[in-house]
Parts: sequence; C-alpha cells; structure tokens
Amino acid sequence: MFLFRWIRRTITVIVILALIGPAYGISQVWRAANNPVVRQADVIVVLGAAQLDGRPGEALEGRLVEAKRIFDLGYAPSIITVGAGAPGDRTTEAASGKYWLRTNGISAKNITAVEEGRDTLASTKAYAKVMKKRYVSDVIIVTDPFHCARSIKMANDQGVLATCSPVQTGPNTLDNSGYRYLFREAAAYLAYITVGRRGIHVSDHLPGADIVTKVLP
Repeated sequence: MFLFRWIRRTITVIVILALIGPAYGISQVWRAANNPVVRQADVIVVLGAAQLDGRPGEALEGRLVEAKRIFDLGYAPSIITVGAGAPGDRTTEAASGKYWLRTNGISAKNITAVEEGRDTLASTKAYAKVMKKRYVSDVIIVTDPFHCARSIKMANDQGVLATCSPVQTGPNTLDNSGYRYLFREAAAYLAYITVGRRGIHVSDHLPGADIVTKVLP
C-alpha cells in the first residue's frame, strides 16, 4: 500500500513539474520581451546574428539599428559587437557589425569587435571577459525581444549587470516574432538554468538560420 502511494505521489510531482517548468520558462521570456528595462550603462553589446560576406543579415541589422539608436541617445559611451564567423566565412559577425556602425556615423574609437562566439553563452563569456579587463560592469544587451531573458541571465551569471534593449526593426521585432520563437526561447532558457549553469553547454547556434539564429533547435 505504501509503495502504491509513493508511486502515485511521484507521478503527481512529475506531472506538476512538467506543467510548471514550461509555463515558468514562457513567462520569463514573455515578460522580458514585453517589459524591457533600459538604464544608463558602461557599454552596449550587440549580440551576433547571420552576416553575408560582410553585410549584416536582416536580424543583425535590426540589432545594429537599435544599438545606434540608444548610443545616440547617450545610454552608453561605447559599443561592443560580438560574434565569430562560420567556417569558410571571410569575416565575422562582430566585424560586420562594427563596419556597419562605422559607416552609419559612429566613430571607430567607440566600437570594439569581439570576434568570438558562435552561440549566446560563448558570446556572453567573450564580451564579459573584455568588460572585466576594462573594469566596467554595466551593459545594455541589444538582441531580439524573446532572446532578452536568457541573454540577461547569462550575463548576470558572468558577473555583469545587464539590461536589454530589444530590436524595434527587422524580422525579429515583437510584432514579427511568432509563438515558435517564444517556445524555442523558453526551452533554451530552461535548458540553461537547469543544465547550462552546471557546465553542460547546450549550443543554441543554428547554421543557416536568421530568425532563430540564437535559439535551440
């Protein structure tokens, strides 16, 4: 009798966790996307996305436009672009972003290209390392709305105080992002807080994808 009660309770707990986990992930991603908080910071970071032979793809360009907008408003004195290149690429996401910013009126002395990282965690570790060398700790992350929650969480875990300024143009704005992106980011968020923090690196890079470049397959 005791064994049956134990099995029933165990099954009940598993079912509850199976329902609560996804709901929690979705709520965190949704809230960060719909209620962004941006404050003055030491640096703006543009997370990488696809580039085409040195020309930012639509998703990356949307992030660069937003970074320029908040830079021009005086939210931070410098910008870091981050992201490596795919095998065979002649340039990187970071270099492509820096070139775009320079040609759109931002001085090269205010831009640093960190040409590392093919997924969110690797990119976060790369720019956080640069920030620590500069003895700065406050960052505004520029990325897609549904990507904000995980990006902020990873930055905070690297000892960086982060807010997020989501894109307002391009294919990945809140209005253009569907439930598919939301659910994938919720899964990626849960994967990070459950196993990613314990050293199990689940890469979120999807080769050839643009709208979902930074979410789990």
